[in-house]
Amino acid sequence: MGRNEPTPRATVVASDEAPARSGRIGPRLGLALIASAALLVGGGIYVATRDTSSTPLDEAEVGTIASDIVGKKIEQLESKPPASATAYQQILPSLVQIEADTPSSDGGDAHLGAGVIVSRTGTILTALHVVDGAGNVRVAFVDGTKSTARITARDPANDIAVLQPDRRPENVVPAVLGGGGRVGDEAFAVGHPLGYVASLSAGVISGLDRSVEAESGRRLQGLIQFDTAVNPGNSGGPLLNRAGQVIGIVTALVNPSRDGYFIGIGFAVPIGTAGGVADAPPR
Repeated sequence: MGRNEPTPRATVVASDEAPARSGRIGPRLGLALIASAALLVGGGIYVATRDTSSTPLDEAEVGTIASDIVGKKIEQLESKPPASATAYQQILPSLVQIEADTPSSDGGDAHLGAGVIVSRTGTILTALHVVDGAGNVRVAFVDGTKSTARITARDPANDIAVLQPDRRPENVVPAVLGGGGRVGDEAFAVGHPLGYVASLSAGVISGLDRSVEAESGRRLQGLIQFDTAVNPGNSGGPLLNRAGQVIGIVTALVNPSRDGYFIGIGFAVPIGTAGGVADAPPR
């Protein structure tokens, strides 16, 4: 980060007290390329049959063939699910709901956060501030399995914690970890904002290698900045690319009003940093 870059204060979003990178072709450009290819194929058919066949195709017949090719390709593109749906289905079996009884709960509801399974043994990555100081941590998996969990590793400098559940789901499905993203790449956050379990929100990566100061006073560095909506209950959850691969762990948001809710700037710890704490390097 440059010396003149602002260093905003961030609000952590853990509590609710109540193919990675790819050179993508846009849909319009893709259809244009398909149409051009179809016309070239059609033109080839027309030339070949005109020269060698006793009953050559006329231009109208060639145009019909080209139109059929374009039509079929358009149908194939339209039948594919959107990237957001693909990403959601990819991550859902690995998503974890986390409840932590911390001193700041004041006898009320437990802090709510999210996590993601990153190993066959059920190891869970989350944000440290979700579970820091908790007397009791409970996790729930997508299949309905519930368990207590213990913290097995901490990385305060990057706000990352590793949890091990005392009871695992019958089928443990680790998330697929991805590489770094680029500014402008699509990004999806999945978590439990304001108690709405397993919610997805969509946006883009807005910046890389950002630095913010959390409410605790700790400075977090090397973060992914994104505009995907996150709120209390999202923290510790995965930030995904369009293939559903985890590229970061959601940790904080910036909000000048200090009310703890999202206004357009969120941050995630890159998975290359977070995954190392759990000995789970990106694939």
